[in-house]
Amino acid sequence: MEFLNAVLIFLLAAIIAVPIFKILGLGAVLGYLCAGIVIGPFGLNLIHDVEHILHLSELGVVLLLFIIGLELQPSRLWALRQSIFVWGSVQMLLSALLLGALIKLLLGLPLMLAMVIGFTLSLSSTAFALQMLAERGELTYRFGRSAFTILLFQDIAVVPLLALIPLLGGGNAESGAGFDAKAFFAGLIIVITIIVSGRFLLQQFLRRVTRSGVQEIMTASTLLIVIGMALIFGHVGLSMALGAFMAGVLLAESEFRHQLEADIQPFKGLLLGLFFIAVGMTVNISLVREVPLQILLACTLLMSIKATVLFFIGRLQGLSSPGPRRLALSISQGGEFAFVVFAMILSTGQLLLTF
Repeated sequence: MEFLNAVLIFLLAAIIAVPIFKILGLGAVLGYLCAGIVIGPFGLNLIHDVEHILHLSELGVVLLLFIIGLELQPSRLWALRQSIFVWGSVQMLLSALLLGALIKLLLGLPLMLAMVIGFTLSLSSTAFALQMLAERGELTYRFGRSAFTILLFQDIAVVPLLALIPLLGGGNAESGAGFDAKAFFAGLIIVITIIVSGRFLLQQFLRRVTRSGVQEIMTASTLLIVIGMALIFGHVGLSMALGAFMAGVLLAESEFRHQLEADIQPFKGLLLGLFFIAVGMTVNISLVREVPLQILLACTLLMSIKATVLFFIGRLQGLSSPGPRRLALSISQGGEFAFVVFAMILSTGQLLLTF
């Protein structure tokens, strides 16, 4: 009964808020966020268990990346390799250096800690950025493709970033943030094997499923593939969204591509909306009221530095005006992965020792 009440509240909040924000020209994402703020613990307190809802709703991000992967054939992905690794690394390195230097200057943190925080803040929100770009039909533009390749590199860069965190605690295993290199490389071999053989195996699996003639089984099989690949990548320490994306790429040239997309689309839309509502529910309005200027200044500095780097990259890529500006505005925000990294940094005790 409690579950159904929560579902009813989510649906009502979305149905009321999203159309209003769309009419105002502000986009569906802001509508979902504001709906979450209103019904969350810091608003009307209609929903309490935000953490579990956030974990469930992350499946929406996974499904979004799967659909994007379906639209990107392996040959096109290979053609984008330079954009992914060159411009993606340039964006992360420049942003991390500037942000890390600013953090060390303003807060006096140790250099290693400041740089790890700088790298963390250089990441953008894949879910927010891709949804906004897709909503406005901008993923097909040059700046949209550039934004996508940078976001894809950021998902890949999560692994070495996580590996750096235990070094902050002096490699103390008791910190709970240890990095098991043996388990990581064993898992990585499994992932590479899946990528190499996955295209053939997945198509053979889907052909057998279609012979049953039951539409519901095909939908269930699609969800099994997406969630299975996401969990395998997540178990190794890679981004689950990256796993779902690779599943989509492996099936991009199969005869099931359009059917898979049609099966996943309704789940993706609802769960992604739930994800944005859940993120909105985590916004602490009382904290914003207590230190509004500090929060505003921090957000302004973060977005200004990242936007400047992205604008510079857009110019180097030869994007025609207003491409560099739109690239800068599209992915200059922070990413939800920062919460994960900051929790791990706190577990090392470094921030507590510093302050």
